[in-house]
Amino acid sequence: MKFDKPATDNPVDRLKVVGQPRDRIDGPLKTSGSARYAYEWHDEVDNVAYGHVVGSAIAKGKIAAIDTDAASRAPGVLAIVTAENAGPLGKGEMNTAALLGGPDIEHYHQAIALVVAETFEQARAAAGLVKVRYQPQEGEFSLAEAKPGVTEPPEDTPDNVTGNFPEAFAASAIQLDQTYTTPDQSHAAMEPHASMAAWDGDKVTLWTSNQMIAWCHKELAATLKIAPENVRIWSPFIGGGFGSKLFLRSDALLAALGARAAKRPVKVMLPRPFIPNNTTHRPATIQQIRIGSDAQGHINAISHISWSGNLPGGTPETAVQQTNLLYAGAHRLTGLRLAELDLPEGNAMRAPGEAAGLLALEIAVDEMAEKVGIDPVDFRILNDTQVDPTQPERFFSQRQLATCLREGAARFGWQQRQSTPGQVRDGRWLVGMGVAAAIRNNLVDKSAARVHLEPDGRLIVETDMTDIGTGSYTIIGQTAAEMLGLPLEQVEVKLGDSDFPVSAGSGGQWGANTSTAGVYAACVKLREQVAQALGLDADEADFADGYVQAGGQRVALTEAARGGRLTAEDAIEFGDLDKKYQQSTFAGHFVEVGVDIATGEVRIRRMLAVCAAGRILNPKTARSQVIGAMTMGVGAALMEELIVDTRRGYFVNHDMATYEVPVHADIGEQEVIFLDEVDPISSPMKAKGVGELGLCGVGAAIANAIYNATGVRVRDYPITLDKLLAKLPALA
Repeated sequence: MKFDKPATDNPVDRLKVVGQPRDRIDGPLKTSGSARYAYEWHDEVDNVAYGHVVGSAIAKGKIAAIDTDAASRAPGVLAIVTAENAGPLGKGEMNTAALLGGPDIEHYHQAIALVVAETFEQARAAAGLVKVRYQPQEGEFSLAEAKPGVTEPPEDTPDNVTGNFPEAFAASAIQLDQTYTTPDQSHAAMEPHASMAAWDGDKVTLWTSNQMIAWCHKELAATLKIAPENVRIWSPFIGGGFGSKLFLRSDALLAALGARAAKRPVKVMLPRPFIPNNTTHRPATIQQIRIGSDAQGHINAISHISWSGNLPGGTPETAVQQTNLLYAGAHRLTGLRLAELDLPEGNAMRAPGEAAGLLALEIAVDEMAEKVGIDPVDFRILNDTQVDPTQPERFFSQRQLATCLREGAARFGWQQRQSTPGQVRDGRWLVGMGVAAAIRNNLVDKSAARVHLEPDGRLIVETDMTDIGTGSYTIIGQTAAEMLGLPLEQVEVKLGDSDFPVSAGSGGQWGANTSTAGVYAACVKLREQVAQALGLDADEADFADGYVQAGGQRVALTEAARGGRLTAEDAIEFGDLDKKYQQSTFAGHFVEVGVDIATGEVRIRRMLAVCAAGRILNPKTARSQVIGAMTMGVGAALMEELIVDTRRGYFVNHDMATYEVPVHADIGEQEVIFLDEVDPISSPMKAKGVGELGLCGVGAAIANAIYNATGVRVRDYPITLDKLLAKLPALA
């Protein structure tokens, strides 16, 4: 199905099932422990062995020698895989570093061997016997030290220039020029990276934890140098990913290599301390923001330059992309600077670009509002725009940012906020409120599905879409139920199998809208088959309550499949509407904090997110996504930071004991409001993404609330006690 014109009225608009706050259909499986995650496939194959990864002890250099003799003689050892004996390997397009290193070492804890044994304990013990002699080389591990030498944008990412920023900024009545920093961050998903591989002749099946089945399928085939039809990927349940499982990782490749070497199925799990250094992370940034306005606060000049680092051949953190679109201003300059660092690979983490960029931009906007003497909410509304500021002829498909801010201010009691910092006390707590705007673009891509109508009236949906805790099973089921006029209980959803039609996958906030649109397309085809089988006009047919009605006839849906299963398959293919219109989602985040006047301890008292993100397909699961994202935003603001050892080139706090993350119990109250919005330019579902929008801007709202509470402006995340204590108001 080609989607190249705005959606008109369609069966989804009835909202009998879609748009309703339904419980997760996979909930009983997960709460009972019946949902099998990547390491829990115990009965699919027999005689499973276990692999343990050996990681590099240096960050850069070469392996001079690797001695596996003692390890190979250890109890239970079946095989040891290294780059020397793994056979010729290719390299996919989506990993910067090789997933099996040697002789060259590109980063600390890069996998350099896999020990396979009868038990996990035997494999782990034998892995400790592998002796490696290195030839270490000097590396570059500090973004701050590398920054002065990085003055030009990457060759393939030129600066985005509109108007004449330097001239307009110099002429501005009010000016801001500040630098903000964000640290390296870890995805810290609950489920570690894990895989099980089994070979049958020259065919391999991989049970893994991966967000993008088609990408994983393609990359594994390319790396193993085998035909794609000889690879099958299973990933029906994922215990969190946040971007860390978008791509093929070392556990998956090594499970396949280990199983081939041992001639048995092999399970590989990356122990928690391996994950931050062996997989990917959100790179640190240094961001310079300059804003100029007239005396009344109208922005006329805005510049945002961001420095980040990555391995040679890697990409920058795109922290300036929201600044191209969020506020008006005729003269604009945004750009990226990329330093070559020898730290582990930097790559996508939940809301890449906007999550880090808004941490800086939305403090800067608050600082400008204060300079101008305008309330921060009013300043943002004053500088709202309904067109792409870099292409004024291009309108937003929907843009309710001002409504998000107004509604949020009214609901949160913003009028009670004291504009002068440090004025509100509650016992020992200094209390303050903060706000931040949020934007996250709505991305679309081809997504396919297959649907079966069974003779007993059940509807089965198959697509390689994944569920990373987002509710994909449920909203896909709701879409199919709505389209065929069935109760949700009669729909069975099957996900995460590379033998199913290729979906857009889970990532970039595109999963919900695109995957359900693909199911919509397949269901349109199935409706046509049903109508034909029943002798009805498909254009007039109404599907409701298990019946099909047209031309004065009303026939049970099951009659269409009396002769056997009916099957339809199709994909949604998007035209150029996303080029004609800027498609984005928006939110206003409001936070109230308490800061202990003696210790600087920060407590989150209240949080509110008001979101405009198209049709909300399931308010219950969407609310869960936004609340989880808001909580993640608390971590970015107050505690999350991978500490770099700039001598050895690795992340020191590489486990959940020392990399601190928040939980819901750390937050007094969280509320989410979804504005009533449909976006017919986005898809037939008229929906957009929301899961990453809930993270964007949250950290800045917290930083702004801390400033309002204390008068202490911190521009270096995370906002830890040491950055507050010396500047807190005197005890009274």
